[in-house]
Amino acid sequence: MLRNCNSGHGRTPRHEVGPPRQTTPRPHRRGRLCLRGSSTIPEHMSIQFEVEATHGGARLGKLITPHAVVETPVFMPVGTLGSVKGVPQDLLEELGVQILLGNTYHLYLRPGVETVRRLGGLHGFMAWDRAILTDSGGFQVFSLNELRKVTEEGVTFRSHLDGSSHFFSPESSMEAQIGLGADIIMAFDECTEFPADRERMRTSMEMTARWAERSKRYFEEHKNEVPWGSRRSLRSAQGELTAVVGRQEEQISSGIASPNDESAEGHADKSVRATRKSGELRSPGRPGAAVPTWARATQAAGHTQSLFGIVQGGMDLGLRKESALRTVEIGFPGYAIGGLSVGEPREVTREVVEATLEHLPADQPRYLMGVGTPEEIATYAGMGVDMMDCVLPTRAARHGLLFTSEGKVSIKQARYANDAGPLDPACGCRVCQRYSRAYLRHLYAANEVLAQVLNTVHNLSFYLDTMRRVRHSIRLGEGTRSPYGVSSQPKP
Repeated sequence: MLRNCNSGHGRTPRHEVGPPRQTTPRPHRRGRLCLRGSSTIPEHMSIQFEVEATHGGARLGKLITPHAVVETPVFMPVGTLGSVKGVPQDLLEELGVQILLGNTYHLYLRPGVETVRRLGGLHGFMAWDRAILTDSGGFQVFSLNELRKVTEEGVTFRSHLDGSSHFFSPESSMEAQIGLGADIIMAFDECTEFPADRERMRTSMEMTARWAERSKRYFEEHKNEVPWGSRRSLRSAQGELTAVVGRQEEQISSGIASPNDESAEGHADKSVRATRKSGELRSPGRPGAAVPTWARATQAAGHTQSLFGIVQGGMDLGLRKESALRTVEIGFPGYAIGGLSVGEPREVTREVVEATLEHLPADQPRYLMGVGTPEEIATYAGMGVDMMDCVLPTRAARHGLLFTSEGKVSIKQARYANDAGPLDPACGCRVCQRYSRAYLRHLYAANEVLAQVLNTVHNLSFYLDTMRRVRHSIRLGEGTRSPYGVSSQPKP
């Protein structure tokens, strides 16, 4: 079994799929992967989660998925249709993206789940060896408003592409997500609109709880249908995965590599391990930033996806507590806070997140869905959130809104037309190291595709750098800080 290597009692446990345990991890400063007892990775592993260090509510951890290790707290860029708009996968790897989010609703409509399944799931289809999470499609379906009809069985909706009629239920959402083959998938839920009265919020919350039970039931019956390539022998694949982790541990213990320098055999450029430094707080340059992956071993070891539950309840704190307790009682390996960023004031969002976190297991990953600005993701990480996603960095980039250490920059403004300075003097990303504000403004004004690409690369870099600093601060026992007014080093 994989265990925490810190000596003494009260070790932070790692968990496989199973009912959650209400165990509060003992705060400690440093942990590492360790193999004790059995020398094999557990059969049918989905995910394992370890809290390595804490500071206040903030947690530094590792989420081990069937395809890769993810350092938490983590920001997940949104790849709605199997791509982050304008940014190829090799560049995402160079930026240090550890896990991507795909959208079930959009992928279901095109290219279709069966197409993706036949091509090896999203990992094979996208040529992406690192971790992937898919949402259930519920948020997109419920945002269709007049184009949907909700019943106890599920939701009938019309495609925003051609008006054709479709039906999503907890079972069909699970079927689609198993076919897409992400490492982590989400229970089908109903996202409560804002504003809503308490009766409406309760009805929606109870529907979500019933759908969570149906989602889990279908998932448990069909989880072995995930399309992760040809099946070699279980023993061979387990041996490969165990060897990868073992070599990583040997390097860490001997000082050759730090916990942040992990890599899997054949999946990370060795020059990265030779040049990266522990505590690096900027976007890595070429070649790609090492993320430990073991896609080939995953294909044959009988590994399965993980299904996370989602807490709803609108903006009512009492309903949020009830939803959290009921979802935890059903039992999932991780929990998401959904139904936020739907138009409510930001202070209400924070209040709901803070109140909900109290009722989620301390030894399992916590995922805040669809939030938020760079300052917000740092704040929520400080409160104990482990995973976050948001379309803001990519969507804002396409509209010329850029995040910098000096605040937001609307690059479309005429005042930048003759500005020879970098977009962000404190940023080490490839865009800020090479291009002037004047050039970026010209590209945007000329409607050049390159404008969207460069703007997106910078914004993603800024978000990822923000989370690196957050993780570094927790490791040092410091509080999470605002991303503004902080510099990152230029690329070598």
